[in-house]
Amino acid sequence: MSPTLEIVLRVGGAVLVFGVMALWEWAAPRRVLLAGRRPRWPGNLGILAVDIVAVRLLLPITAVGAALIAAAKGWGASAWLTLWGVPDWAVFVLSLIALDLTIYTQHVVFHHVPWLWRLHRMHHADIDIDVSTGLRFHPLEILISAVIKIVAVLALGVPALAVVVFEVVLNTTAMFNHSNVALPPRLDRLVRLIVVTPQMHQVHHSIVRAETDSNFGFNLPWWDRLFGTYRAAPAAGDGGAVIGLPEFRDETERGLLALVTQPFRSARSKSRAQSVRSASVQAAEHPDQRQDRQRDAEKP
Repeated sequence: MSPTLEIVLRVGGAVLVFGVMALWEWAAPRRVLLAGRRPRWPGNLGILAVDIVAVRLLLPITAVGAALIAAAKGWGASAWLTLWGVPDWAVFVLSLIALDLTIYTQHVVFHHVPWLWRLHRMHHADIDIDVSTGLRFHPLEILISAVIKIVAVLALGVPALAVVVFEVVLNTTAMFNHSNVALPPRLDRLVRLIVVTPQMHQVHHSIVRAETDSNFGFNLPWWDRLFGTYRAAPAAGDGGAVIGLPEFRDETERGLLALVTQPFRSARSKSRAQSVRSASVQAAEHPDQRQDRQRDAEKP
């Protein structure tokens, strides 16, 4: 696969999915956003631009490049599977599953290793959850994640096509399950058997730490069920869960510079308790009250 085709598939697919999910959120939002799009999206999309530049400038190869090297050298587990007569389609499927387990494991580690959590918490500090949240990751986390993925590809010998497909699917599901949309309850129960849904992933963005440390999957929901990290719904109910972290809830934390520097700063102790109380009150508001307040906040 040519580098140009890879870029077209990844970028084109991401733009298309983002547009579809953004329109769906606008037409049928699941929750009334506390801050709304206008104050948050410049920072969330700005950090994405920083991530892209950082990866291009600082990493010598991509995961696809690593896959091509592994194939040329005969490295990785897939080479052994091929020698044992495992068909190519089975190697392809097993590679996708193995990469997804790698991402799940990485996600769990980022939640439980303190210095990695400082990087990852920037993603969780968004006080709303929508399609832009699925793109909001600190550049250092993105670089570490890319290195982990490259090492996994080399060790597993993942075919280049499987890497491209996995990247496209990962970007798609990340935007889908972070989006502010809702599936009908019966459909959600069926869909979350094979892929992480927005209702399932919103539990992971709850302000309650026990719920934050659950539902780590991005693509497949199976790992959470298998390893005991699955929660069906937040304790406060789908509409009552407060999104984000107790800290970093101030409006000054939404800008690009604040997002980049957040891992190196401590939470403001003065506003922490106030923020929790404010978030709890806002979560308990009637939707009409929140809509009125949001419209007032977005007036020029």
